Amino acid sequence: MRIIRADDTAEFEALAGLAGRGGAPGSDAEVLVRRIIEDVRLEGDAAVLRYTARFDGEDAVKNGIVTLVRADLKAAIESISDGLAAALLHASDNIRKYHNKQKSEGYEEKRADGTVLGQMVRGLERVGLYVPGGTAAYPSTVLMNAIPAKIAGVGELVMVTPPREDMREILAAAFVAGVDRVILAGGGQAVAALAFGTETFPRVDKIVGPGNIYVATAKRLLFGVVDIDMIAGPSEILIIADETAKAAFAAADLLSQAEHDPDAAAILLTTDPDTAAAAAAEVAEQLSALARKETARRSIEQNGLIIVCRSEDEMVDLANFIAPEHLELLTTDPLGLLPRIRNAGSVFCGPWTPEPVGDYYAGTNHVLPTFGTARFASPLGVYDFVKRMSYTYYTKEALSAAKDDIIEIAAAEGLTAHIASVKVRFGETE
Repeated sequence: MRIIRADDTAEFEALAGLAGRGGAPGSDAEVLVRRIIEDVRLEGDAAVLRYTARFDGEDAVKNGIVTLVRADLKAAIESISDGLAAALLHASDNIRKYHNKQKSEGYEEKRADGTVLGQMVRGLERVGLYVPGGTAAYPSTVLMNAIPAKIAGVGELVMVTPPREDMREILAAAFVAGVDRVILAGGGQAVAALAFGTETFPRVDKIVGPGNIYVATAKRLLFGVVDIDMIAGPSEILIIADETAKAAFAAADLLSQAEHDPDAAAILLTTDPDTAAAAAAEVAEQLSALARKETARRSIEQNGLIIVCRSEDEMVDLANFIAPEHLELLTTDPLGLLPRIRNAGSVFCGPWTPEPVGDYYAGTNHVLPTFGTARFASPLGVYDFVKRMSYTYYTKEALSAAKDDIIEIAAAEGLTAHIASVKVRFGETE
C-alpha cells in the first residue's frame, strides 16, 4: 500500500485520484440504458425478454419471465444448511430490533381556536428490490433492504434478480425478510419494468438495491418516474488507528472491503509511522491467502492508501472530509472519539467491532452512502420506505382570524384567485 505523509497537499492529491472521487459521476452506458428504458416502456415484457436473452443468454428466457411466490421462497430456506438458516434468522432478528426504533407514528396538534394540524406517516404501497447476480448475490443485502421496508408497512415488496442455477441462499433470505414475490429478471430492463409496470412486473413506487453500472444508470435516469434509494458506488473503508491498534486487525479490515471490487477504496489514517509500516506489511502478507486475492490486489494497488497524519485532530478532520461509507475507530477510546465524527455512513468502534459485524449481524444497515455522499446522505432505513402527509382543519372562526394575513401574503405574490378563495367564504368580493 502507498504510504504518504500529510502536508495539506499530498493527502488531498492522493484522495482525488481514488476511483470515483476525482469528479462528477458519468457513464458511457447511458446511451444503451436510455434505449432499454424506452423499449421497455413501449413494449413491456417483450423488451425485457429480448434484453435478458442478449445479456444473460437464451437459457435465461427459455421459461419466459418466471415469478416465484412465498411457497417457493419457503422451499428455498428448507433446502439450505441448518447453520445458514439459523444465521439468517439471527441476523434478521437483530436487524428488526434496530430498525423498529426508526418507526414514526406522525403527530397531531390541536389549538385553542379549534384548528387541527397533523402529519400522517404511511408505508409505500409497493417497492421493488433489485438483487444483482454473479458474485454480488449476497443474502445479507436482501435482509438489509427488505426488512426495513416491511417494518415501514410497505404493502407489497417485489424482488427482481437475474435467473441463475443456484439461487437458494438469496431466496431463503427473501423468505426470512418477508419478500412477497420474486421475478427472475435483471439488468436495466428489470429496473425499467418495475418503474413503468408491464404484463408481469407491477409498477412500484420506489426501487432499492445495488447493481452494476447499467442498473445504477437506469435507477438514476428513472428517478422522478419512480423514487430510488441512492446511486451506490464501490465499497470503501476508512480506518483511524492510533499507536495501540493491532496492524493485523487493520489490514484484515482494509482487505474486507478491497475484496469486493477492484474500485473499492481502503484507507488508513494514523499518527504513528510504525503502525503505518506494519499495516502495509500485514496487507501484503494477508492478501496472498484470500480467495479473491486478485480483486483485492487491484483494489489495494489502485485505491489503497495509508496517510500518516500529524495529530489526532488532523485524522478526524480528514475523516470528516472524506466522509467514508465505513469508518473504523481503532483507538484507545473509540467511544470518546465518536462524537467528533460528523460524516460517515456507519462507524465501527473498537478492535472487536470489525466492519463485517455491520455487514451481516449487528442490526445496523449496510446499505450506506458512498463516494463522500455521507456528507448529506444516510444509511438505508425505515424512513426510506414511508411518505408523510400533512392535514389541516380550520373552523370558520379560525379562518376569519387568519384571513387578513393570508390575503396580504397572496396580494404580495399577485395571486388574486388565492385571495378570492378566502373572501368568498365570507361573502366578500373584490
